[in-house]
Amino acid sequence: MEKAQVDTKKEVEKMIDLMSKFTSLVSYKLPDDVENKLKELSEEEDNRLAKIIYKTMQENQKLAGELKRPSCQDTGVIQFFVKCGEDFPLIGQLDSILRESVFKSTKEMPLRHNSVETFDEYNTGKNIGDGTPSIFWEIEENSDKVEIYTYLAGGGCTLPGMATVLMPGEGYEGVVKFVLDRMTSYGVNACPPLLVGVGVGTSVETAAMNSKKALMRPVGSHNENENAAKMETLLEDGINEIGLGPQGLKGSKSVMGVNVVNTARHPSTIGVAINTGCWSHRRGKITFDSNLNYEISTHKGVEL
Repeated sequence: MEKAQVDTKKEVEKMIDLMSKFTSLVSYKLPDDVENKLKELSEEEDNRLAKIIYKTMQENQKLAGELKRPSCQDTGVIQFFVKCGEDFPLIGQLDSILRESVFKSTKEMPLRHNSVETFDEYNTGKNIGDGTPSIFWEIEENSDKVEIYTYLAGGGCTLPGMATVLMPGEGYEGVVKFVLDRMTSYGVNACPPLLVGVGVGTSVETAAMNSKKALMRPVGSHNENENAAKMETLLEDGINEIGLGPQGLKGSKSVMGVNVVNTARHPSTIGVAINTGCWSHRRGKITFDSNLNYEISTHKGVEL
C-alpha cells in the first residue's frame, strides 16, 4: 500500500510538470490550424495596411517562440475542457493536478495574474481562485485515457461572450440575427480575425457551453449536420462582409471561420450563445494514456 501511494505521488508530480509545460507552450505558440489560416488570410489580403498588420502578427509569434514568452500580455483565465476515461488512474487527483499546473506555469513562464476574487476584490497572484482555473468535465466509459483541451481565455475576446434564449417563432433566422448583432456591435474589440464559436441548445447554459466547445474545433472544420454546416458558411460570409480586417482596421476578411456546435432543445426554446477567439487563439489539445505517455495533436512535432 505504501509503495502504491509513493508511485501515485510521483505520477501526480509528473503530470503537474507536463501540464505546466503544456500550458506555457499554449501561451506562446499558436496551434497549427490557426497559424496556417493566418498565413492564408495574409496572402489573400490586398489592403496595404492589413498586410502590414499580418506581418506584425507573424513577427510577434516569431519573437514569442524565440523568447518563450506569451504572445499576448493578457494570458487570460486558463480553461480546461476534460474528457476523462473512467479508468484513468489519476481521475481522482486530476482537478488538483490542473490547478497546480496553472500555478507552476504562472510562476515559471510567467503568466499574468488574472484571478481576482469577486467582491473581495483582491488578486490572488497565482491564477488560482474560487472557480479558477475553469475545469469542465466529461466522463468517458471504457477508457483509461484523458483528453484535455487547454485554452487561454482572454478578457477582450472569449470572456465577454453572450447568450440568450429565443422563442421558437424567431427560428434559426433569430440565431443568425443574434450573432450578427453581436459581431457588428462588439466584434471589432476582440482583435480580429476571429474564430467565432456559436452554440445552439435548449437554454443559456447549454448554448454557452456549446459555443465554447465550438472554439475548440479546428479552423476549417464543419458541423456534421448539413443545416448547421450551411449556417456556418452563411455566417462566415456575412461577418466577412462587415470588413473588420485584422485588428479591426479594415480588410477583406473579418474571421478565420465560424464553428457551430448544437445539442437538442426544448420545443419552446432556442438557446443561442456566441464566443469569439481572437487572432491569437491560444488553445491546445493533449491526450494522456494510463502511463502518462502523451500526444499533442494541435502542435505537430512539439515535445514537452
